[in-house]
Amino acid sequence: MKAIAIVPGTAGSHLVERPEPSITTQDEIKIRIVRVGICGTDREEVSGGRAQAPDGQKELVIGHEMFGQVMSVGSSVTRVKTGDYAVFTVRRGCGECACCLMNRADMCKTGKYRERGIRGLDGYQTEFVVDREQYVVRVPPELEPVGVLMEPLSVVEKAIDEALRVQTVRCPDAATIPDWLHGRRCLVAGLGPVGLLAAMILVLRGGEVYGLDVVDANTARPKWLSGIGGRYIDGRQVPADHVEKKIGGMDFILDATGIAKLEFNLLDALALNGMYVLTGIPGGNRPLQIPGAQLIRQLVLDNQVLLGSVNAARGHFQMAADDLAQAHLRWGAQIEGLVTNRYSRDQFAGLKDQRQPGAIKEVIEWAPGR
Repeated sequence: MKAIAIVPGTAGSHLVERPEPSITTQDEIKIRIVRVGICGTDREEVSGGRAQAPDGQKELVIGHEMFGQVMSVGSSVTRVKTGDYAVFTVRRGCGECACCLMNRADMCKTGKYRERGIRGLDGYQTEFVVDREQYVVRVPPELEPVGVLMEPLSVVEKAIDEALRVQTVRCPDAATIPDWLHGRRCLVAGLGPVGLLAAMILVLRGGEVYGLDVVDANTARPKWLSGIGGRYIDGRQVPADHVEKKIGGMDFILDATGIAKLEFNLLDALALNGMYVLTGIPGGNRPLQIPGAQLIRQLVLDNQVLLGSVNAARGHFQMAADDLAQAHLRWGAQIEGLVTNRYSRDQFAGLKDQRQPGAIKEVIEWAPGR
C-alpha cells in the first residue's frame, strides 16, 4: 500500500510502499483511510523539524488527523462494526505511569509516550491502518464531510473542559450554573482550524465570542467566524494589550497562536476571576522582556488562572463527535466550509512550504467517503 513518509530531520516528503496491515488480535480494528488533515505539525515535520521515527526505522509515516471507514474488526470488538466511520486517537501511553494505565496518555507523567505520525509510531497518511479498540471512536455517517476535524476538535474539547472543571471547583457561583460559559465574554486568539473550532464550541456553549487575528475582515477565517455568530477583532487595529480598553475584559481566553509575546500580552484582556487556556506552542527560543511583577500581581489579585493544555484522550474525541453533530445540525454547510482545500497524496510534497492562500483546513483525500 502507499504511504507518505519523511526522514526525520530532513526536509521533504515522499511516497513509499508499506505492507498492508492486518488484524492479528481479537481487539484490533482495520480502517481504510478516507482523508487526513494537514496541520502545522505536519508542515514542521516535512520541513525537517520535530519528528521521531519508530525504533529501528529511518522513516516516519506522518499524519495524525485521520478519518476513515472500518473494514474489519476482531472478534471482541463492540464499539464499531464493519462499514462504520471512525477515527483513532493519536497518543499511546508509556505503560508505566498511573495516567497512561488509565488510558489517559494525554497526561503521561514519564514523557515516554508515543504519538502516531509524530513521535515513535507511524501515522495515518496511508491507505489502511490497524489499531486497538481502546483508541477508536465511532463517527456518525452524517458527519462524513467533516469527520476529519475530530482530532483538532478533541484538543479544543480537552482545553475547554479542563478550564470549566477548574472554574467549577474554585468559583462559588460556577457550581450553581448549568453552563458557566453562557453569556460570558470569550476571546479566541489565532483563527486557524483550532481557533475556529474553539470559537464554534464556545458559541455552542452560549458564550459571547470574539476572535483575534491579523488578517482582513473580508477573508475566509473572519467570515467563517461571523457565520457562526462570532465577532472579529483585527489585531493590527486592536493589539492584544488594548483589547480590554477597546472591547472589554474577557472572562475566558483561549490562545491558539503559539506566539509567546502575544500570549503574554493577552493577559491584559483577562477579566476578574478569568480563565486563560494556552493551546498554542511557541517555536524558537528568543528571549522576551515582560513586566513579570505586574503580571504576577494581576494573576494573584484578580484570582486569574493560566492553564496549559495539550493532546486529548478518547473521551475528548467522543465529546468532539457529539459537539460536531450539534454544530453540523445547527450550521450545516457552514461547518463543512472549514475544509477548504483537498489534495491527492501525490500533491502533498508541494504543500510543505506554506499554507495556500485563503485556506483554513487542508486535507489529503485517500479514498471516496461514500
